[in-house]
Amino acid sequence: MTSPLPSFPAASVLDLAPVVPVVVLSDAADAVPLARALVAGGLPAIEVTLRTPAAPAAIRAIADEVPEAVVGAGTVITPEQVGMCTAAGARFLVSPGWTEALLGAMRGAGVPFLPGVSTTSEVVALLERGVREMKFFPAQAAGGTAYLRSLAGPLPQARFCPTGGIGQHNAPEYLALPNVGCVGGSWMIPTEAVAAGDWGRIEELARSAAGLGTDVGPGPKVGSGPEVRRVVEEPDAGVAVRVVRHRRQGCG
Repeated sequence: MTSPLPSFPAASVLDLAPVVPVVVLSDAADAVPLARALVAGGLPAIEVTLRTPAAPAAIRAIADEVPEAVVGAGTVITPEQVGMCTAAGARFLVSPGWTEALLGAMRGAGVPFLPGVSTTSEVVALLERGVREMKFFPAQAAGGTAYLRSLAGPLPQARFCPTGGIGQHNAPEYLALPNVGCVGGSWMIPTEAVAAGDWGRIEELARSAAGLGTDVGPGPKVGSGPEVRRVVEEPDAGVAVRVVRHRRQGCG
């Protein structure tokens, strides 16, 4: 099972961009300019984590004022938070782990979701329940690329968004794996840049992160701009993703 993707410009959250920015905001007023900078740099999927009281207002502001962004909620750990986030406008949900109650709430929310896993047993349990797309967290501490590579053989149907300990230096290693659709990270959102309102710096860092998805592996890692707009126009998102990759490789 893949959770529903209403109005999404790709077949999956994992295919929206090679990198999903993981955002922690103390002031919801920073949400809109930050989201605009990330989108301009090529990262349309934005995960706003529920680590601060400002998160729900930040999600709502991005959903209302930055239509080019696909804003989601991260660090979702209770069924009550599922409802709160979707009411605020979250278009996907990410959890660091899962329980039956949380999984049931996410299934019923009507938006895509990535439940968190860090062990083979957790992956198998989700596959039994029809869930094929997951967050791998904490990625580096849980075994990193070696662990994910070892899962690809026996569990090829599982796809992951690794998050935790990932930066510009090691993201390409993850993106090259056949079972990784994208990675999550915060390195393109330096705390000092947000505090200073240096949105131009964040846009440049986002552009560098978006470029990591070019020809790193067999799976579709789609950027933004003309490529994402092309995917929006295609009813068959999978075909559109392949067309984008071929164009990048100079094949028309």
